[in-house]
Amino acid sequence: MTLAAVTSAMRERIGDASGLDATVKFDFGGDGCLYLDGTIEPYAVSNEDADADCVVAMSLDDFKEMAAGELDPTTAFMMGKLKVTGDMGVAMKLAAVLG
Repeated sequence: MTLAAVTSAMRERIGDASGLDATVKFDFGGDGCLYLDGTIEPYAVSNEDADADCVVAMSLDDFKEMAAGELDPTTAFMMGKLKVTGDMGVAMKLAAVLG
């Protein structure tokens, strides 16, 4: 699955309102990024590389596994597969938003 396909799937998964009330950037390194803006309605999902309240750095492959329910976010964090900078409270909301 490409970054474009992941972006499209996230738009469908989140729906018209994210409930996040924050901005989040998933930084996939050389594979690009996924930017969620939950401060506006309708929400915005893009590949914009912008400042965010919370930045989650991980590989695109690990993100795909996490989104498919094959990789637990807490386990990924403990194993060092993802790193969070910024507002940890926003990061904690992500499971509900992405689930």
